Amino acid sequence: MQEKKITGKKLLGLLRDNSVPLMFVIICAICIPISGFSPSYLLNEIVTRVGRNTFLILCLLIPIIAGMGLNFGMTLGAMAGEIGLILVSDWQIWGIPGMILAMIISIPISVLLGTFCGKILNMAKGREMVTSYIISYFINGVYQLVVLYMMGKIIPIKHFSIKLPRGYGIRNTVSLLNMRQHLDNLLAINIKGVKIPVLTFIIIALLCVFITWFKKTKLGQDMRAVGQDMQVAKDAGIDVERTRIISIVMSTVMAGFGMIIYLQNMGNISTYSSHSQIGMFCIAALLVGGASVDKASIGNVFLGVTLFHLMFIVAPAAGAHITGDSMIGEYFRVFVSYGVITVALTMYETKKRKMKSRAGQQLEEDQRKEEAEANE
Repeated sequence: MQEKKITGKKLLGLLRDNSVPLMFVIICAICIPISGFSPSYLLNEIVTRVGRNTFLILCLLIPIIAGMGLNFGMTLGAMAGEIGLILVSDWQIWGIPGMILAMIISIPISVLLGTFCGKILNMAKGREMVTSYIISYFINGVYQLVVLYMMGKIIPIKHFSIKLPRGYGIRNTVSLLNMRQHLDNLLAINIKGVKIPVLTFIIIALLCVFITWFKKTKLGQDMRAVGQDMQVAKDAGIDVERTRIISIVMSTVMAGFGMIIYLQNMGNISTYSSHSQIGMFCIAALLVGGASVDKASIGNVFLGVTLFHLMFIVAPAAGAHITGDSMIGEYFRVFVSYGVITVALTMYETKKRKMKSRAGQQLEEDQRKEEAEANE
């Protein structure tokens, strides 16, 4: 009987810990048959979206290791990647060379922005997520200033195809048609109508290997120690603030690379809005995979990107079939992406408080026992 109770508690705990992924599995299971999409179409779409988004989501793991939570400031790296692509488009350097050059241009911008973000977050310890969210809005204003006024006036822009008619500022959309899916098509294979971008997946796999290796390095262990307890890490001789800044810089640089991979797949840059929701959707996808504010793995990334984007594919079609209006599905998936973040953060905070309460109760019990033993 006792064994059954223990098994029941374990099962309940497992369901509670994985409630967000399970909720999405149920949503997708309901929506897939209603949407009417064929398995080959769904598989093709999922493979495309996994290749497009995974690199961006992986960049969130490093700050989580360092105890800085979900890095909403990854948007800073996305903006750096966009600036690189705008300049490359003006210079008419296309294909893989254009992507590599855009990545090289994005690195110093990402390092500068990441260092700035890291220093601000060090001043707001314990409030990193909301602070990084606000920083992304602030830097977005600076980005708008650079792209809307400085490009063409101060920063030379030659081609009128990407400039606004007034002679300065960048158009709302910059075409990457000559770069579109060059990375995805280079070593692509087609299996029963499903296109698999092999080179993109190789790059993602290399990043996964790098993250796994990095965790075992001295710096990776330092980040883990800082993430567990900053005071203990400081007493052990670790430069806590420098370590935290490095984690944000690494995340920002990787986000710049991820944004370039993302946009070359899309084939155009929406100059003023491509980056605006990228952080929110990447964080939502990671949380859908079962990650939390203080714990995330590569497995969470792949599960999350699959479930989250499967819902993105089937929800509009399912909404159209049920209500006759595809916009219902669009509203639903945006609502869910924000809802998932809210639910996951609420569950994390509730769990944290329960653990603190239990730790307090245990401490009180230990003190009572010690007092009782002393009296005896």
